[in-house]
Amino acid sequence: MGWMAKRRLRTGPTAALPAKPDQSKLLEILKLADPDAKLDGADVVAADARIHAAVEAEPDLVGGELEHVWACRVQAEGPLPLDYFDRFLAEGVAYRLGGLSVCRGEVTDPAEVARGPIVILPVRPAADELKPLLGEVAHEEGEYGVETFTGETLKVVLVPRKDTSPMALTLMPYAAELTCVDILSLDGEDDLLLERGALALAIADAFQGVAVDQWRFRIDAPEDLLPPA
Repeated sequence: MGWMAKRRLRTGPTAALPAKPDQSKLLEILKLADPDAKLDGADVVAADARIHAAVEAEPDLVGGELEHVWACRVQAEGPLPLDYFDRFLAEGVAYRLGGLSVCRGEVTDPAEVARGPIVILPVRPAADELKPLLGEVAHEEGEYGVETFTGETLKVVLVPRKDTSPMALTLMPYAAELTCVDILSLDGEDDLLLERGALALAIADAFQGVAVDQWRFRIDAPEDLLPPA
């Protein structure tokens, strides 16, 4: 690969993958972030961003962290639904395909920064509606409409939050104001990730919401939060 081509790949968010992704698989993954994602020639277009077809790159793109590198550059083509959503797309794809994310020369392993699930709800549930799903918890109402429910191992936080990601917008026809539910592990470890995912899906099902990961990719099972083996 020539010097100019390598420089082009470094200018914006890029998913650096250990193997060339199948185009249909890449589209399937991106539909988890934008249900309207579609093929456009060899590329995928999702949420006003173009995910370019994978090109072979040199290992120095990721500092030699991968022996073989296939790079999918993400380029915004219009106003992004959320700030840095092009980077979200690159990191979400890299996470699901066992790769790394590169942005302006900075290499990130998404598997090391994954924080777990968020639930986006079209209607804010009352505390007594939510508690049956949470078990024994301490309930506290804070400022600015924030509520917390703290149990032995998990903390659930309800926050009124403007979220204009494509998955959040699927709820907007039915929503006056969206509420985001963050499900946190009190010890900060990942051993509760599946438990957190199961609770996120239960809350989403109970209140007609959608469960997503931190990059706003929809999850359909707790295992969707895990990086590939």
